[in-house]
Amino acid sequence: MSRVGTALICGAIAFVVSLALARIHPFGNAGLYAAKAAETTIMEHSQVPPEVRAILVAKCADCHSTQTRSPFYGQFAPVSWMMESDIIEAQKAMNLSQWEAYSPAQQQTFAAKIAQQARSREMPPVQYRMIHWNTRIEESDLKEFVQWARGPQALQTGEASAAEGDPKRGNALFERRCTGCHALTQNREGPRLQGVYGRTSGSVEGFAYSVALKKAKIVWDETSLEKWLTDPDAFISGNEMDFLISNPQERRDLISFLKHSSGK
Repeated sequence: MSRVGTALICGAIAFVVSLALARIHPFGNAGLYAAKAAETTIMEHSQVPPEVRAILVAKCADCHSTQTRSPFYGQFAPVSWMMESDIIEAQKAMNLSQWEAYSPAQQQTFAAKIAQQARSREMPPVQYRMIHWNTRIEESDLKEFVQWARGPQALQTGEASAAEGDPKRGNALFERRCTGCHALTQNREGPRLQGVYGRTSGSVEGFAYSVALKKAKIVWDETSLEKWLTDPDAFISGNEMDFLISNPQERRDLISFLKHSSGK
């Protein structure tokens, strides 16, 4: 048999074996090959603006939803295994198909995280964008995400009805709403927050602040943190904080926790 014939036979065997191995799911079954029944439109009954929903469906849903679409190369192992691993982890982090099941607080946190990761170009991952060039986040997409994350959030201004801040409630709020981007003792997407009360804005060593926040030179106290958490963009225009706390009592609780964790 000629070398060409041998190569063709080996190639055919490798093709069949790879196709068969793709039906094994060592990292979990992401449903790439399941027959797709009629599914509900992602986030159909949510309050997410249509423009934002369209971007999420087009550029995020292939990993962050149950409505995944497998490209031709996803039919073959070991590529299929890597895809399924990525999809399962993405769904654990955020599943757009279950958006309505998340609480309003979780939805607001996700919105802020999406805006932050789009701004930093962390999502979609670079290896995904290299193959799927149409999933790259454009500046127009980023503006939609930021506007969604920052409002309208039905800001509550009834300050008189809010009781004194409770650091225990604030701690729980911090764990629930803030740890996606912040930690107390280390820099993440946001700067470390232990010691933030009494600290000057833009002063944590080693963190890449926005120019606006560096120039602001604001000392964080009850008044400045209240304004910041109510509407960061209105307080310091041009900053990169894509999160706010609309409830006045929650703001006071969080400020009380930050003050307490700073030893004040």
